[in-house]
Amino acid sequence: MKYNLKTNNNIAYNCHYHVVFCPKYRRKVLVNGVDERLKTILIETIEKWGQELVELEVMPDHVHLLVGCDPQFGIHRLVKYLKGTSSRYLRQEFPQLKRRLPSLWTNSYFCCTVGGVTLETLKRYVEGQKNR
Repeated sequence: MKYNLKTNNNIAYNCHYHVVFCPKYRRKVLVNGVDERLKTILIETIEKWGQELVELEVMPDHVHLLVGCDPQFGIHRLVKYLKGTSSRYLRQEFPQLKRRLPSLWTNSYFCCTVGGVTLETLKRYVEGQKNR
C-alpha cells in the first residue's frame, strides 16, 4: 500500500478525516447564497491553517468535509476554527441568520478517520451528497 506522507519538523503522517456538522436545530439555512459563501470561508480557513481540503459539500442542513489534518494541529482545533470563523462571517453578512438562530452551529460534530474505505470512495460519497 502506498502512502502520501506529509511531514513537519518531527513527524510523518497521513491523516484524513470525514467531518459533518450542522446548524442549530438542523435548520435548513445553508441556502440562497449562504452555501456558496460558506464554501469560500471554509476553503480560506483550511488554507490559512495549512491543512488540506480533499472534498467539501454544503447541504441545506449540514456540511460534509473531507480534510487532511496534521495530528499535532488537531482535527478538534480545525473544526473549532471552521465553525467559529464561518459563524462570525455568515452572521455578519446574512442578518437573517441572527434572527432565526441563537448561534449558527450546534456544539457537536461527527468526525471519523478515513481508513475503513479508500479515500477515493469517501470522496465520491461526499461529492454525491447533492444528488440525493
